[in-house]
Amino acid sequence: MIVSASRRTDIPAFYSPWLLNRIRAGYCTVYNPFNRKQVTRVSLLPEDVTVMVFWTKNPAPLLPFLEEIKGRGLRFYFQYTLNAYPQALEPRLPSWEQNVASFQQLAGLIGPSRVIWRYDPIVISTVTDYAFHLHNFDSLAQRLQGCTQRVVISIVDAYRKAVSNFRLLAQQGITVQTRLCLEPLAKLITAMAEIAAAHGMEIYSCAEAIDLSPYGVHAGKCIDAQYIRQVFGVTVDDSKDKNQRQQCGCVVSKDIGIYDTCLHGCTYCYAGTRQGGSKNRQQHSPDSPSLLGG
Repeated sequence: MIVSASRRTDIPAFYSPWLLNRIRAGYCTVYNPFNRKQVTRVSLLPEDVTVMVFWTKNPAPLLPFLEEIKGRGLRFYFQYTLNAYPQALEPRLPSWEQNVASFQQLAGLIGPSRVIWRYDPIVISTVTDYAFHLHNFDSLAQRLQGCTQRVVISIVDAYRKAVSNFRLLAQQGITVQTRLCLEPLAKLITAMAEIAAAHGMEIYSCAEAIDLSPYGVHAGKCIDAQYIRQVFGVTVDDSKDKNQRQQCGCVVSKDIGIYDTCLHGCTYCYAGTRQGGSKNRQQHSPDSPSLLGG
């Protein structure tokens, strides 16, 4: 079993004590996001977990616990989103300098093969135009050289919660483009692929309907059986996870997070809002089997 921790929220940033308590207990519980009465017990014992995938924009709170997690026999890797966007788009993240330092520290602790950089999603706006992304991606790639071997990109999607946030940004004079012209986008993606290669990184896409291979980008799987076999030497079922989006190529995993519990408040997020996260946080106890509730 592959455990995803988590696509739905940032567990390393906000719920590391809870996660450690659950790993020590050997299990957690998670309810169906569409039916709270359906509760599943998920084993976190090393003999049951093939690999654990951490998704985060701030791993710093989890770093002190990595030796214990590793000592308990759990395999894991990180999907680390580092965009270095203006505060209007990512209002509650640590500074990009802090996040670069955390990335470098994480790679030093567990090795560059187990830290995947996500420049995700690419948001074209009046404060993050094509020229911004070209310079920004190049600057980050220089700083992360030697700290990762893979970078994942995607293009922003017009999810309902994100579109609502984009309307609020428009009131502040910031316009987000949700329909992009192919020619400037193709030039940007091609340049990003060249930059990634120059800094020793393979570049992959995430759940894209557009074929980016002509621009030097591999079709990616964030939870990838081949990657897991290469890094950890274990074989997992290569079947597509039917619970994910149609364009997603990830293999089957069990997510232990809960929507609307992240506190970052990123305007492009599909998994929740800052207001919802702050409200639901009141239901969280680090001693509970589940991320929320008793």
